[in-house]
Parts: sequence; structure tokens; C-alpha cells
Amino acid sequence: MSLKEHVDGLLKAAVERGDVPGVAAVAVNRGGTLYEGAFGKRNLATGEPMTIDTVGWIASMTKPITGACAMQLVEQGKLDLDGAASQWVPMLSEAKVLEGWDASGKPKLRAPKRPITLRHLLTHTAGFVYEFWSEDILAYQQAMGVPGIASCENKALTTPLTFDPGDRWQYGINIDFVGKAIEAVSGKKLGQQMQDSLLGPVGMNDTAFKIRPEMRARLATVHARGEGDVLAPMEFEIPQEPEFEMGGGGLYGTAVDYAKFVRMVLNRGESDRDRVLRADTVDLMCRNAMGDLRVTRLKSAMPAFSNDAEFFPGLAKTWGLTWQINIDRAPTGRSPGGLQWAGLANSYFWIDPARGIGGVYLTQMVPFADKKALPLFEAFETAVYRSIG
Repeated sequence: MSLKEHVDGLLKAAVERGDVPGVAAVAVNRGGTLYEGAFGKRNLATGEPMTIDTVGWIASMTKPITGACAMQLVEQGKLDLDGAASQWVPMLSEAKVLEGWDASGKPKLRAPKRPITLRHLLTHTAGFVYEFWSEDILAYQQAMGVPGIASCENKALTTPLTFDPGDRWQYGINIDFVGKAIEAVSGKKLGQQMQDSLLGPVGMNDTAFKIRPEMRARLATVHARGEGDVLAPMEFEIPQEPEFEMGGGGLYGTAVDYAKFVRMVLNRGESDRDRVLRADTVDLMCRNAMGDLRVTRLKSAMPAFSNDAEFFPGLAKTWGLTWQINIDRAPTGRSPGGLQWAGLANSYFWIDPARGIGGVYLTQMVPFADKKALPLFEAFETAVYRSIG
């Protein structure tokens, strides 16, 4: 059976079972596309079909794009990995560590033991944690009137650290501060800098913070898995006139566009159109950047938005600049040193520099790490490895 027949069958069966509302998937190597296909509906209520050019909220798949833009500025000497990041983002100098709560329910805060660096932010070792995976941050937001990160309000970035910078790994709002650092040294809004330095040169014409009319015409609706596993459309959209453009999760885009980014990484900084990063910079981004620290399981604090989440439980994982790296071979066939991350609405990607392949999978549903959407992504990846032997 060919790769196309195998993956088409996998995805078609999944949407027919109601596992996912609709899905688009692309697999690539350094030279081009190995597979692309789309099945199901982009909106179960209207019946609009999922297509390969369907636009979705790629959420935290924004992070590696923001990271790549930051590394372009590191190359230019405008940012550096190990200096205090407060030199570009002054509000970071005000960050405090949450030590607990007093008898009246007020947070107890102290100064961190060391400054936050760009490396801490890119590796999620600064101490910031998302509310989705932290009861303490949820409680802080409620006690202090701090909005959720998806509000794209600057006040959402005023949550405390939950540990001292560099002490451990925990997934959080770090890349939103990287976005602000990019704006500070480039003199441009984050989306404009992205467009000028990376999205345009790579040919990612359907990726942006602002959903343009021609993108909205192909926009998939986010669905929620409810009682009895029934999927239903929900009202959700990242603010289109935000106080800050969310470098950690604000982009909308297509699977085809993201596959162009994957191929650029596989080709060590070179796209079909232009070189956007030096080869040695991409190599650095693909290596462990946090020493002996390891990625740990995300424990859900908001079950409606995320399940407990961990890729390949039992395998040791580290973090590069800025994505997860599996230290050993993964069950799907992915090589040691493979790269991966995901978006909250169950979009996923992987990049295997050793084998020169990667893939992108886009559906639009919550909660994250969905019990049916995530295994389908892993089955897609496994099929790609089996096809190349």
C-alpha cells in the first residue's frame, strides 16, 4: 500500500468515526512533499469541507516561528541568549517568584535569585507557567484580576514565576516576552517583523496574527469534545485588535504553510525562495539548550482546554530553541534528536533532522492532547516512517 493510500485511509476512517471534525496533514522531506490530504469538515454545523488550504488557529506552533525570528536577531547581534532579557523587555525586571499564600489568600512573592535571560524564555525555564497547567497561576489570576493569556492584554503577562529562572522546565508564557524583545530591537510590530524576515521569504502567505478576508473564507471553527464524546463548534477567536501580538500562540495558518517552515528547518535555514537563518544557527536551535533539565508532564488545571499532556511518556525529552527534543528513538520511528511541538487546538508537527523528514497535522478541537486526535497524529507519523523504511 502506498503512503497516500495508507494515510488517506487513516484520516478518512477517523473523521467517519467522529474522532476529529476535520483534519489536514502534510509530510515533507528536504526536497518536497511526500504526502498531503484533508478529510472531514472545517465546521460540523455548516458542513464546510476541510481542505488542504484550510486556515486554523495554530496556537503554540507559533512559538518556533517566534523563536526563529529571535534567532535571526541573535545572528545580527541585536539580541543575545544569556544577557538579562529585561534590557529589551523592562517588565521582566518586575517578575517575582510565588512562594505561597498568606492567611487572607493573598500571594506571597519574593525576588528571583537570578535574572531571566532569552535562553530561559526560549527553553521554558524562566519560571512562567500557563494557567492551563497551574492551579497556582489560576488562583493568582482570580485573586489579582489578571486576565487569561488568550486575552492578549498586557496585564495577562503580569503573573508571577513559580520557580527561580534556570531551576527547572515548565511550559508557560515565555515566548510572549520573546515577541516583545523582537519588537523592541526591530522597531516593528511582531507580525510585521515576522512577515518581513521569515514568513514572506519562506512563502508562508497564509500565516498571520490578523485573519485577512481571504483567510477567513477558509477558516476552520474550533470544536469542543463534550458529553458522550460529541464534538460541537464553539465560539473562540484570538483577539484581532490585541494589545500585544501573542508570540507564544496567536498565529493562524495552514498545514501547507507550516510544512514550508518544517522544510526550511530540514534544509538548515534555507527555503525554496531564500536563506533566512545560518546553518549553524539552525543546528544550535536543534540541540539541547537547557543542560540536565528535562521536559515533564503537563498536569491539567483546566480540563475543558487541556488534558494532562506528555508526548511519548517514559522517554526522556529535552528542549531546544524552541521545541521539544526526544533524546531516544520514538515509538513512531522518529530518530533521536527529533523536534516536536503542538498547538492547543490539537495541531501538531515533527521534524527529524537525522532522517530529513517532517510532518504537520491540523485539526481544530479542544481539549488539548485529545484522546483521539493525538493518537491519530502519531499514527500518521508512524505511517510516514514505515513508508520510507
